[in-house]
Amino acid sequence: MKLLRTTDSGFDAAFRRIVEDRRESEGDVAADVAAIIARVRVKGDAALSEYTQRFDDHQLTEEGDWRITPAECRSAFEALEPGLRDALTLAADRIRAFHQKQRPADSDEIDAAGVRLGSRWRPVDAAGLYVPGGRAAYPSSLLMNAIPAKVAGVERLVVVTPTPGGKTNPLVLAAAHIAEVDEIWRIGGAQAIAALAYGTERIARVDVVTGPGNAWVAEAKRQLYGVVGIDMVAGPSEILVIADAKNDPDWIAADLLSQAEHDPDAQSILITDDEDFADQVADRIDVQCAMLSTRRTAQKSWDDHGVIVVVERLDQAIPLANQLAAEHVELAVDDPAPFLDNIRHAGSVFMGRMAPEAVGDYVAGPNHVLPTGRRARFSSGLSVLDFMKRTSFIELDDAAFANIGPAAAALAHAEGLPAHANSIEVRLT
Repeated sequence: MKLLRTTDSGFDAAFRRIVEDRRESEGDVAADVAAIIARVRVKGDAALSEYTQRFDDHQLTEEGDWRITPAECRSAFEALEPGLRDALTLAADRIRAFHQKQRPADSDEIDAAGVRLGSRWRPVDAAGLYVPGGRAAYPSSLLMNAIPAKVAGVERLVVVTPTPGGKTNPLVLAAAHIAEVDEIWRIGGAQAIAALAYGTERIARVDVVTGPGNAWVAEAKRQLYGVVGIDMVAGPSEILVIADAKNDPDWIAADLLSQAEHDPDAQSILITDDEDFADQVADRIDVQCAMLSTRRTAQKSWDDHGVIVVVERLDQAIPLANQLAAEHVELAVDDPAPFLDNIRHAGSVFMGRMAPEAVGDYVAGPNHVLPTGRRARFSSGLSVLDFMKRTSFIELDDAAFANIGPAAAALAHAEGLPAHANSIEVRLT
């Protein structure tokens, strides 16, 4: 863990290194993924079967080995302990309610020149969702990806998820039942992304691929963008907590560890105006981390990438937050509104002492699929719009064409495109 003070000489350079730190896997991942994609494109199901046997120790032979049926998902949901079933249902209801408000409206108007202009929004025909399997199997991520797609009106919703050793995660299946997923395939990794993008003998191609995954999944999405739409290229998770000394240090320590336990490359950062409080939080992190079942991951993340920044005044945290453009930002202060007004770059902001980031992962409603790696500077979290596209339309009658056609012809001539100009001028004569 690094401790930085804004009053120290060299603070700006040290903080810049944190901002510019790339925690995403590189190395041979790109070359490996390119080879996997190429093989799936040529060999289709045979390549998927080969990779699934190699990486997941699961043999894909008969049709039942490849797919998980809706009946299996329904059974998994019905078998859940009632409290957990109710929690999943509550999460789904709140996610659905929030995302229904994101549906865009069509437009259609006639302007002052008499030209009819507008746009209409339509869902993609098919969407593919990647759901991690094994240790990192998250039903919450399935809900966060599938429900916006359904709200958008996507007709065919396809989930791919690895099942190591052939074992399924009942919570993931239950979430698929709640979200009304149409197809679930027992494949994972870069090969699953390639199958969704190009299609195989069994799996029809989709238009958009979303969902979190490891470095190979992220790289496959990066390489296949253009063949298929993607939500984003996700990297290790991040949290920035801006907190004053009025907070319980145990609460803030728990919030920082909530992201550290995701991945050894995750990053947790605290900015505070009280160095004694910073020391208390650091101590409580050590105590809490020792009690976690995920302590190895959390400890490595905190040791390698954790940062505490001590500022003289808490409002100095705002420009630092904008440089970090973190995935999650907590404002653990009495009045978070002025901070929110001035933070321009963040995936999602959690306001006040009673809004820990973890509640946003599950039941708050806004999407937890958020930009990482400082990409909040130019991108947003997953939404209904990721599963829709906008088509504009234009209609002119004789009078409207006479009003604006000459200007279009003049510009076409100026650009040296006589055929463009002629297509307008033949209608003006």
